[in-house]
Amino acid sequence: MLDFADEDFLVDPYPALAEARAVGKPLWHEPTGMFLAARHTDANAVLRNKSLGRIFTPKTPDNEWHDFNYLHSDSMLDSEPPKHTRLKSLVSKAFNPRTITALTPHIERLTTELLDDCAEKLETDGTFDVLADFAEPLPVKVIAHMLGFPDADEHLLRPWSQSIVKMYEVNPSETHETEARASATEFADYVHGLMQLRKAFPGTDLISTLAAAEKDGERLSVEELIATCVLLLNAGHEASVNGFGNGIVAALKRPAVMQPLRDDPRIVSGTALEEFLRFDSPLQLFERTATTHTEINGVAIRQGQKIAALLGAANRDPDVFDDADSMDLTREPNQHIAFGAGIHFCIGAPLARLEMKISLPALIERFPTLELAGEPTRRPTFVLRGYDAIPVT
Repeated sequence: MLDFADEDFLVDPYPALAEARAVGKPLWHEPTGMFLAARHTDANAVLRNKSLGRIFTPKTPDNEWHDFNYLHSDSMLDSEPPKHTRLKSLVSKAFNPRTITALTPHIERLTTELLDDCAEKLETDGTFDVLADFAEPLPVKVIAHMLGFPDADEHLLRPWSQSIVKMYEVNPSETHETEARASATEFADYVHGLMQLRKAFPGTDLISTLAAAEKDGERLSVEELIATCVLLLNAGHEASVNGFGNGIVAALKRPAVMQPLRDDPRIVSGTALEEFLRFDSPLQLFERTATTHTEINGVAIRQGQKIAALLGAANRDPDVFDDADSMDLTREPNQHIAFGAGIHFCIGAPLARLEMKISLPALIERFPTLELAGEPTRRPTFVLRGYDAIPVT
């Protein structure tokens, strides 16, 4: 039985996930009251099946959870067609491949500035934190820039986001619930204030563009716009931060694996970042609910029952990946589903890939003999898997 709270499991969930995968079909998990799909084909089917939806259940009482509730019920992540289709069409007018590609010079400049700061710390202290000093601030600064957040307020965004996403864990504590409610309200109020300012004085930022976006006479409502901005912040940095952190730790602990990246950072970084995401996936579990009776690999899922795709387990499936439990930074092809699949494929994936494709080789070129300076501190979470600190020298 998978125990999502077990300390040993949180450190290394993959042996237990392999046992779940070996069952050969989705299995019932009594503690969470849902089915779990661990095989790649089953997890992929869960993500793509149109009879399985993202059905958000508002938390009660609403007067305490109002802001948290609408930040989810009015976002693309927790909506299904036709609402999801309408929201995505409006958001895509502002957050699209052209907009993201245009950020390349800005990301390169931020990368250089952050690496300069890391070099100073290295010279002074002999170490720096590759997560807190580099991998974390980069995507936060990028998405804050896109949304038009003042530089002085950037420090607010990551704590708000982390408090909210802790609610995605299997059993959030009362403390986490209290922090999530407070952060949701503070975040929503902050974005609402910026939205009102941009409606009066439009700019070129994402909030201004979203506020003006229109298709077939439809616009985002106030709550939909706020929910979208919060989703973009979370989707625009969580995968990048945790994917980078998980991958760099795994690679640095395996010198032979790391060597191709050291030898040719620019060439190998493309396949390396995909292997970072596959080998120790930043998102481990994605839950869906049956909107009608359906079936996944012979297992009947009744209407109203939940089933979750175990992305980390799927990305270690030996039926899809050769030597699946080994890290290979030159792996091709790499059919991982770390960003999901189907209509809920991560909207922040193209931005995360661009950031990592720029920042990873830049880090290795700047510090070609980079190595761990101590044991990294793992976050005690499963659904969103990552580190709190990664000291390097």
